[in-house]
Amino acid sequence: MTNMIQNAKDQVLALTSKAYEAAAKAGKLPGDVAVRAGVEIPKDTANGDYTTTFALAAAKAMHKSPREIASVLLENMDLEGSYFASAEIAGAGFLNFRLNPSWYQGVMDAVDGEGGAYGRSDVLKGQKIMVEFVSANPTGPMHMGNARGGVLGDTLASVLEASGAEVWREFYVNDAGNQIEKFANSLEARYLQIILGEEAVPFPEDGYHGDDIRELAQAFYGQHGDAYQNASKEDRHAALAAFGLERNIPKMQSDLKRYKIEYDQWFFESGLHDSGYVAETVQLLADRGYTYEQEGALWLATSRILEENYRKAGKSDKEIAKLDLKDDVLRRANGFYTYFAADIAYHRNKFEKRGFDRVINIWGADHHGHVARLKGAMDALGLDGTGRLDIVLMQLVKLLRDGEVVRMSKRTGKAISLTDLLDEVPVDAARWFFNAKPDTQMDFDLGLAVREDSENPIYYVEYAHARICSLIRNLAAEGYRLPAMAQVDASLLASETETALIKQLSLYCEELRLAARDYDPSHINRYLIELAGCFHRFYTACRIKGEEDAVLNARLKLADETRTVLKNGLALLGVDAPEKM
Repeated sequence: MTNMIQNAKDQVLALTSKAYEAAAKAGKLPGDVAVRAGVEIPKDTANGDYTTTFALAAAKAMHKSPREIASVLLENMDLEGSYFASAEIAGAGFLNFRLNPSWYQGVMDAVDGEGGAYGRSDVLKGQKIMVEFVSANPTGPMHMGNARGGVLGDTLASVLEASGAEVWREFYVNDAGNQIEKFANSLEARYLQIILGEEAVPFPEDGYHGDDIRELAQAFYGQHGDAYQNASKEDRHAALAAFGLERNIPKMQSDLKRYKIEYDQWFFESGLHDSGYVAETVQLLADRGYTYEQEGALWLATSRILEENYRKAGKSDKEIAKLDLKDDVLRRANGFYTYFAADIAYHRNKFEKRGFDRVINIWGADHHGHVARLKGAMDALGLDGTGRLDIVLMQLVKLLRDGEVVRMSKRTGKAISLTDLLDEVPVDAARWFFNAKPDTQMDFDLGLAVREDSENPIYYVEYAHARICSLIRNLAAEGYRLPAMAQVDASLLASETETALIKQLSLYCEELRLAARDYDPSHINRYLIELAGCFHRFYTACRIKGEEDAVLNARLKLADETRTVLKNGLALLGVDAPEKM
């Protein structure tokens, strides 16, 4: 799709290169000099709309001052038919270019022609990417970390799709291993306490103490009575765990659906064990010489794998020694495979069996020590974990109300869960606020999230969209229809607020590209706030109703194209674009 910023940058380089070729041919500059120059947008528009460092980059090779080179380039530059009205020398030898109306027309043509597809690209076309996110243990309610990871993962997936990738959303269900055994132990204690009394049955110290465990045990007793009191521990655990998971997992699915998150697949860890895939994966690591036995357990030589990787990356012995590398148990002495072994098998399944080109996991920052180890295990299997597995680490969430940290729900008196949050804050507001920059700790202000004023960023952006819809409706009632682009003279949109708004529309393509590149969908939030601000300033400064038809049509068209881009951006975030507020 059309990216007018990139088009302008490409044209600056083309014009400059052509001017250099003409100057070299005329003998005014040395020929055959390879120049690698950048093109940027100056922060201060007083310095032009685009600037290139071509003359500075060429100075050493040409044995001339940057300003002298820039002067010769200007003498040989032809801007006819380009996006630029003028070019000039600035500072030490920068070449600054100023846009002409044809570029602004091009932006409006692009938004008008592409509509709901505006901003999308094919930069990731052909790539099959999995985004795995939330993957919360199914042993209790989802918490704030899950709420944040859910939005970051879902929105990142949308950003990658908009960049042309084939994207798969997945939730990994940890329905095997230690946490399920702890879950069963906790349910068993509460179940037997119902029958025998709390004093008669001690609760495990490392058990899950939440009221949800009591409620599940009570529901199990209500269905089965004391039938499992004298069953074998193994049978009782299996029945209790199955009962709990059969209720917790659908609850997780319904909560996430309420949160506007739906997955292509819920992948169960138990399937990896039952199929023998974990054992097979561990054997592959053993066959490659990366395991050893010690005290009856099977270990992965993680430290050796990572040391090999770090040496390839150019780290010194001293740097590696500081990392305190350790090995990992894959199979315990009792014959049970560890969570890490299952995780390695799961990621092997992603790459080898299902053929994803790239895998992105959204994890909490407390998992940072696991990143290199898992990538290393993929490398040991020959699956290029270093190059194909990406981990987005997100920081903690702090809930605030009236400036005070909130840990308990007013409604339930328990730790705040995703359900509690969505009972208090609109889903769209939750999605907006949680889509903050992943690597920063965030403060979620519950009061701000429900305010209906310009201090609330989602309200500010949605209000801009609704305001434009209202404008269009009101003018339609007076007989004015949205004009076709062919009827609009974009050169009439020449004031500072009008050109600023058009430039902001053009930036959407670039911000979407950066969001995909950086795995940071919060680029879209920040962009939309600025776009809404540009529109509000335009609407205040530039009258629409009552202007002569040519000006009215141009400004109305610009307002409508702003509406289109606001809606496109909000859709990427999974947020509604209201027509009335």
